[in-house]
Amino acid sequence: MITSRENRWLKEFRVALRGGLATEKGFVGVEGARLVEEALGSGCRVEAVLFSESGERHRERMAPLIGRPEMGFPVLKTTDRLFEGIADTEHPQGVAALVEPRKVEVADLLATPGGACSPLLVVLAGVQDPGNVGTMLRTAAAFGATGAATAATAQGGTASPFSPKALRASAGAALHLPVLAGMSLAILLTQLKMNGVHTLASCVQDAAKVGASLSPWEVDWCQPIALLVGNEGAGLPEEIVRGADARVHIPMARGVESLNAAAAAAVLFYEGYRQREKKVKS
Repeated sequence: MITSRENRWLKEFRVALRGGLATEKGFVGVEGARLVEEALGSGCRVEAVLFSESGERHRERMAPLIGRPEMGFPVLKTTDRLFEGIADTEHPQGVAALVEPRKVEVADLLATPGGACSPLLVVLAGVQDPGNVGTMLRTAAAFGATGAATAATAQGGTASPFSPKALRASAGAALHLPVLAGMSLAILLTQLKMNGVHTLASCVQDAAKVGASLSPWEVDWCQPIALLVGNEGAGLPEEIVRGADARVHIPMARGVESLNAAAAAAVLFYEGYRQREKKVKS
């Protein structure tokens, strides 16, 4: 039983959960029974699992995952009061883990997993809300995306997909989907073009009136595609839109300016999923 606030493990959990930062060794914090289960089953390296006194009720259901010989990490216990002091949520469930996100390179994004007709990627450029980042990754994974990347633009950076809030919003998808975080956007786009991945810039309805733009069903989603999604308010920088292979917009009823960035990504990826599933089954 850990009873000191100054315990080194509690300090690491506090940095990763309440601080929202990776530890010195590169581990991120995962909190809540469902997310810890996702982390244990993701294949990512786990440094430690922590239960509070009341959180012990979740231990039995996780026993098959925690008890595997190959896991080899400490299982810790602390008081409810001390757990509340490190938790990021208002009403913690009393279970957390330190997890190392998988190492992802551009080559991983270019690979075509079994069962997919081609790579389907989402590139988040300047998406600042961690809830939106997590929701988009969850949506992309649900509709068959094979990988994701986050990058900064001149307008600002993209929230970390491995922050506690983003991980909760992604329901753990960020630990399963290959995610390349923090790469230079210019270098990433160059690499994608060199390897035959078509870049598709998402834009709002009004912006679509300037220059050629496709509706979602006019896109061939079975070719290698990277969907570029920009900042919640400003969208993608003009130079990124101009440099993309094509633009895509979502036709909407009059009087509606745009959708939330995460909602728009869901609409686009659903059409991609529909086309890709049809090709795989044919």
